[in-house]
Amino acid sequence: MRMRRTRGARLPYGTLVAAATAALLATLVTPAGAQPEPAAPAARESRESRPVHSYADAIRESVWVDTGLDGDGDGRADRVAVDIVRPRETAAAGRKIPVIMDASPYYACCGRGNEGQKKTYDADGNPVQFPLFYDNFFVPRGYAFVAVDLAGTNRSDGCDDVGGRSDVQSAKAVVDWLNGRARGYTTRTGDARARATAWSTGNVGMIGKSWDGTIANGVAATGVEGLKTIVPIGAISSWYDYFHSQGAPLYNANPSWLSEYVNSSEAQARCGAVQDRITAGTPYSGDRTAAWTERDHVRNAGKVKASVFVVHGQQDLNVRAGQFGQWWDALAAHGVERKIWLSQTGHVDPFDFRRADWVRTLHRWFDHHLLGYDNGIDREPVADIERAPDRWTTDRQWPPRATATTTLRPAPGTAAGPGVLGRAPAAPGSTATFTDDPGLGELDWAARIDGATPEKAGFVTRPLSRDLRISGSSKVTVTATPTTATAHLTAVLVDLGPDTIRDYGAAGEGITTRTDRSCWGASTPGDSACFKETEARTADVGYTVVSRGWADLGTWADPGRERPLTPGRAYTMTLDLAATDHVVTAGHRLALIVGGTDKDLLDPPSTTPTLTLDLTRTWAKLPLVGGAEAFGRATSGPYPAVPPATALVPSSIGAVPPVAVTGPRLPGFGATR
Repeated sequence: MRMRRTRGARLPYGTLVAAATAALLATLVTPAGAQPEPAAPAARESRESRPVHSYADAIRESVWVDTGLDGDGDGRADRVAVDIVRPRETAAAGRKIPVIMDASPYYACCGRGNEGQKKTYDADGNPVQFPLFYDNFFVPRGYAFVAVDLAGTNRSDGCDDVGGRSDVQSAKAVVDWLNGRARGYTTRTGDARARATAWSTGNVGMIGKSWDGTIANGVAATGVEGLKTIVPIGAISSWYDYFHSQGAPLYNANPSWLSEYVNSSEAQARCGAVQDRITAGTPYSGDRTAAWTERDHVRNAGKVKASVFVVHGQQDLNVRAGQFGQWWDALAAHGVERKIWLSQTGHVDPFDFRRADWVRTLHRWFDHHLLGYDNGIDREPVADIERAPDRWTTDRQWPPRATATTTLRPAPGTAAGPGVLGRAPAAPGSTATFTDDPGLGELDWAARIDGATPEKAGFVTRPLSRDLRISGSSKVTVTATPTTATAHLTAVLVDLGPDTIRDYGAAGEGITTRTDRSCWGASTPGDSACFKETEARTADVGYTVVSRGWADLGTWADPGRERPLTPGRAYTMTLDLAATDHVVTAGHRLALIVGGTDKDLLDPPSTTPTLTLDLTRTWAKLPLVGGAEAFGRATSGPYPAVPPATALVPSSIGAVPPVAVTGPRLPGFGATR
């Protein structure tokens, strides 16, 4: 996956976490080989799996599963490597157990997690280290953990095809094998069969961050039987929307090099034709093709039978927040059971921004969906939202029931500077003009909002008298007249006012990694359950970009194909902005900014257009909690004074986008994995 350097997000629950951590560590940390006493029978609501099995003595084995595909064209079906760790006690007793699975292209090339862990093997090729804490924590509790190498990666046959059929089939075939529907072998080339039905219940939960979570989305979208739940973290739901936004290329928009990056050295030598097909099928122009359709999981949301626990950073500028928003909405339309955590980090795993609560919640989620325990998690609030660093709130449903789409309209201001954003339409003939400047971006525009600068058109509300909450996905419709045959557009919503946020623009994308460790499960000499602790990395800012969206104006008539524009002609199109949940607090202002190229996030067009907006045919539709009435109350009456925003800057280096934003970014570094 092509990764991009990104930039920073926020609520105290310190006492709560400390208490939870102490309680958890009393049961989580199990010395190698130890056999904790089974817990006494508990009430139905508090039932949970306990660490009663030895992690040190667990069965560790490798199996190669037949995918039924021949991606590398060698005349035989590809087999993907499946490394398994499962309790020896349940196997000896003939008891079947459920499976937690992470299918990844990263186990050898790049590593997993904040510490870049890779799989390791002994001299005989048997697995020793399984990255992350899932094996350490869940195997003693009666689960199997399965780590799948996608086709072409590590010890698997075939070629990685960057989200295509091979990627998805790599993991789906393993779900089928765990349910007795596919063939597995004890070696990569031999004929000795390996069967899972003697020890697997067939109940599978897939989990993973970034590319791994994307595979979970893709497998769920096949409707495969046996997949009971998925936990996609910072995951892609449509690969087209990872590389393009409504026709506009989002930095180095060519996925083929990713295949070479994650492929094993053997696969690199045999997979050139696959990479050529990827390049041919995913044009830089942004035209939608069959290759992009194949990699669009949203269109198959109706096939999903698994529950879905979504985790995403609202300031993730790698796998942008629009990815979870469109997936969430599509799943909702089909009645899929869902849960969601939204942080204010960038591309960061919840183990590294809310560790104790994450382990506890994930434990209960898997117990419920894979073991069938009635522990009440399905009756708890659906959404956890980070409001400020380490401060969280919950909602029974998301977006909240009171959310209503509200139309806000831009209009000229009464003096030099920004225009007005409100409910009243602009007077006939009202316009705003800007010239694309690829050297500037959303942070520059926000920093200059109160000045009449030529690179953007900005519109602001008066200071709010009450808090105003945006919850969900927004749309901005513009009617623009370009001076050239090509033009790109950016629309951003900005909270204008001082705040302390997670510094998503710094290294770590909102977290700092410490040297001390905490332990989450049992360890062996080759696989420690102890991981470096983290803490929030914060920044004092004068404004916060809440949501953003990009588009090629040339796709105004057909979202699947770019067409040359006629200079001097007006075009109307709607930009989809990323989903968000943000409270603009009393005393702050809400801004809508429309510009051209968003520096470091969007590639510029081939020309340098000037665009004139027809303000009578330009508006924003925002999901406001309380709807138009809430907006009316927030923009009337007295408002509190706040420190001037000009005294603060968007990050430690000022209004210029931090160096951490500049891309493209490799998939093997920092919080991106």
